Amino acid sequence: MSLSKPALDPATLEPRTGSGYPEPYRSRVLPREKRQLGKALGLTKIGINQTILPPGKESSMRHWHTHEEEFVYVLVGEVVLRTDAGEQTLTAGMCAGFPVGTQDGHQLVNRGQVPAVYLEISNRDDADRAFYPDVDLLYNGEKAEVMFTRRDGTPF
Repeated sequence: MSLSKPALDPATLEPRTGSGYPEPYRSRVLPREKRQLGKALGLTKIGINQTILPPGKESSMRHWHTHEEEFVYVLVGEVVLRTDAGEQTLTAGMCAGFPVGTQDGHQLVNRGQVPAVYLEISNRDDADRAFYPDVDLLYNGEKAEVMFTRRDGTPF
């Protein structure tokens, strides 16, 4: 059955399989698949990704945002949520939210035996930057001349 907008079958989208992270961080998250559901449906104020995270991989480096809020909803499998408070396991049907500007880095890690599938939902803000408390990394924004640098601004 073929769907037409405003409906969408995520399986019809080509997954984004790359990462903007420089090494040594890129190999910690790849391979993973992200299907940009919001973008495919023409949404401009919120981003929605369906992410498939293989066993042993990390969603990202632990981070927090300056201008974006994030929400994660686990659909299949389980992930470990890492924050300043420690670790919690999220299984299918569980969720987590990260308010804008909360300087408590978060990350998901798949320590299970099967790929985890989850939705990532956030607002889109061109002024957003991200800070990484555990690694020497800074996200300068989508439109920055250099998207990722070291904390002091030097390139990789």
